[in-house]
Amino acid sequence: MSDARTPASAPAEAASAPRVTPWVYRAVVFLTTLPVLLRGGRIEVRGRGHVPPPGTPLIVAANHRSAFDPFLIARSLPPGRYLQFMAKKELFVPVIGAIIRAGGSFPVDRRANDLGAVRTSLRILQRGGTLGIFPEGTRGGGEVQGGVALLALKGKAPVLPVGLRREGRRWIVEFGPPIAPAGGLKALTAEVGERLGELAGAPMVHRRDQSGA
Repeated sequence: MSDARTPASAPAEAASAPRVTPWVYRAVVFLTTLPVLLRGGRIEVRGRGHVPPPGTPLIVAANHRSAFDPFLIARSLPPGRYLQFMAKKELFVPVIGAIIRAGGSFPVDRRANDLGAVRTSLRILQRGGTLGIFPEGTRGGGEVQGGVALLALKGKAPVLPVGLRREGRRWIVEFGPPIAPAGGLKALTAEVGERLGELAGAPMVHRRDQSGA
C-alpha cells in the first residue's frame, strides 16, 4: 500500500495505484541488503530528518550506482515510508515479477515514452505515496533527465534528493532538503541535478531538449 489511505475526495484513478504488501516489502529490503552487511559493509544514513512525514506525496530521486541502490534507500527511510520504484519491465518475469509487484514497484519501458508508467506514478502520488526514481535512467549515467521534474510538477510533490556513494566499507545514503515542485521544467531539472551532484560527490548535467532549452 501507499503511505496513506485514499481520502474520500481523492480522484478515482488513485484507487488503482499499486499497493505494497508490507511483510513482502520488509523481507525483500532485508534480504537484498544483507549481502552488504555480511561482507563487512556498513550502511551510514545522513540527513534522515529531511524526509517529510508519511502520508504526503513525495518523489525520492537518487543517483544510480549499483543494483543495491533501491534497497539501500528503502532501508534508510523512516518507518511508514514505503518506496515504490519504476523498475525496468524486463525484471517482471514469473515469480520475480510477482515479488516486485507485491513490494509496490511497477514496470516501465525505458525504450519508449511509457505513458502508462507516468499515469501509475501520478496515482501513487495522489494517494500520498512515495515514488522512487533514478533520474539518470541507467547506472552512472551522469545526466539528469526531465521526467522527475515533470512528475513533480504534475503530481505537486516535492523531490527529495538522495546521494549514494561508497567510501571503503561504508555505503553512504545522504538525504538532502526537499525541493519544492515550482518553476519551469528546465529550472527544476537543473536544480535536481545540481543537488544530486552535491550529495553524490559527482557533478551531473541535465538533458537539454532538441530546441536547446
